[in-house]
Amino acid sequence: MSVTNVLIAGVGGQGVILSSEILALAALAHGRDVKQGEFHGVAQRGGAVFSHVRFGDQVQSPMTPRGEVDFLLALERLEALRYGHF
Repeated sequence: MSVTNVLIAGVGGQGVILSSEILALAALAHGRDVKQGEFHGVAQRGGAVFSHVRFGDQVQSPMTPRGEVDFLLALERLEALRYGHF
């Protein structure tokens, strides 16, 4: 079972949630099982926002375990450092 794990990170207002929804819809359109989980934090005030998107043959959980992210899309340089351990 092959699963692709994507973590999108940024701050409020950068489009993290929209980006993850577009990615999830694209994977779904290609017949993949998709799970998505997001954390908003204090997004309205420029706080951290991140979203996990997992897709593949069969996905059990929306959250990617640490160290297993295949792609980290950071919309803010500091968020790349914050979530680099994934």
